[in-house]
Amino acid sequence: MTADDVREGAAALARRALGLPELAAAGTVAAYVSVGGEPGTLVLLDALRERGVRVLLPALLPDNDLDWGVYTGEGSLTRVRHGGKMALFEPSGERLGPDAVTGADAVLLPGLAVDGRGMRLGRGGGSYDRVLARLERAGARPALVVLLYDSEVVARVPEEAHDRPVHAVVTPSGVRRFRRPA
Repeated sequence: MTADDVREGAAALARRALGLPELAAAGTVAAYVSVGGEPGTLVLLDALRERGVRVLLPALLPDNDLDWGVYTGEGSLTRVRHGGKMALFEPSGERLGPDAVTGADAVLLPGLAVDGRGMRLGRGGGSYDRVLARLERAGARPALVVLLYDSEVVARVPEEAHDRPVHAVVTPSGVRRFRRPA
């Protein structure tokens, strides 16, 4: 994709996501800063902040769990390289602890793909599997939304016993919802 394609995709993705009722009603959204070939998220993060939403961003811990901090704008990000892994952009301010995510009204999840059942394929580190398990243990029921390119919505992804479905996937061309468990 060209730089213009990436920029246009990020703007379209932000417009689609901002139209979700779950984000319109959210006081707190746990999100992430895109890296590598992921759909751009900064436009969306800034738009959420402009709406008065408290945006939480992850900081990777040594055991691959996630701590959280508040996003206050692009200047509040620090580029952090974790060993041989890719560099991530993390909040530079106070850490709120791994349980901070349980107070989110919506959680925006990265992924490599999602299938027609709402099963998400991650990068394999287990960080977001831990987040989803933490939410379940706490009885928290935020909207779970994956941000992807259209080509990353596929027929089927591999699934393991600990995997949990998401509620929606947002792509630059639209939103697809999955049945939310009762």
